[in-house]
Amino acid sequence: MTLIADSGSTKTTWMEVESGNKVVTEGLNPHFTSDEQFLAACSLVRQKFSILNFQFSIYFYGAGCGSEEQRERVKALLFKAFGTSMVHVETDMLGACRAVCGKDNGLVGILGTGSNACYYDGDRIALQAVSTGYVLGDHGSANHVGRRLLQDYLAGLMPRNISGRFHEAYPQSKEEFLEAVYHRPNANRFLASLAKFAVEHISDDYCASEILISLYEWYSYQLEGLQKLSFCDRLYLVGGFAARIKPLLDTVVKDKGLELVMVLADPIDGLRRYHTAN
Repeated sequence: MTLIADSGSTKTTWMEVESGNKVVTEGLNPHFTSDEQFLAACSLVRQKFSILNFQFSIYFYGAGCGSEEQRERVKALLFKAFGTSMVHVETDMLGACRAVCGKDNGLVGILGTGSNACYYDGDRIALQAVSTGYVLGDHGSANHVGRRLLQDYLAGLMPRNISGRFHEAYPQSKEEFLEAVYHRPNANRFLASLAKFAVEHISDDYCASEILISLYEWYSYQLEGLQKLSFCDRLYLVGGFAARIKPLLDTVVKDKGLELVMVLADPIDGLRRYHTAN
């Protein structure tokens, strides 16, 4: 038995490779998730898959697993939860590469709750953009777009007709918004939830412009250098947010001379193909 997991900051999709059965739990980014939360999610997975023995492998691809310290922590938690020593912990970026490229090379980007980008040579990540997290980075992501919307709304810079609709969708007070951003856990998820408004009103010039500005910043901060250094123009994207804003992505990609090969909302099926073939 082989168990694979694709874990972002919002949700984690687990799949038993042999059967294709899936279970979805909360996001298990180790920077935001306590040991207790992590183990509780794993307990749910054990129950759903009726795991009764320890003779199986786990491949966990996770946001927040870029450092050796966090990979070792996640590996220890998975061992504690499932009992198997055959545990492999990698970044969600490598998972995205394997899901969309397999053994081919290409530029790969993640646009979900957060964002990232790299150049994958068909075997490993050869070039990696600097990831600075949701406070300083994550350009082009759902939480970045949500942050832009909230900044304009609270500053009174959002167009009046859109501001009224935003208030109907999110009637919180200024104090409640600031509480959610600065004092409650998972502020990145909260900000990302606001991007739903921009997607639902994507035909409005203001909302489309906010998404486009964020995408162009993502290109400048994360993708442009990779494109120049790798001499590669083929772009593969992973993430639910990427799938929902594809018409605007097409505009940016065309403008920057890229070929958008694939947009995959959920990489788990691609990871299943990769691990079945390997």
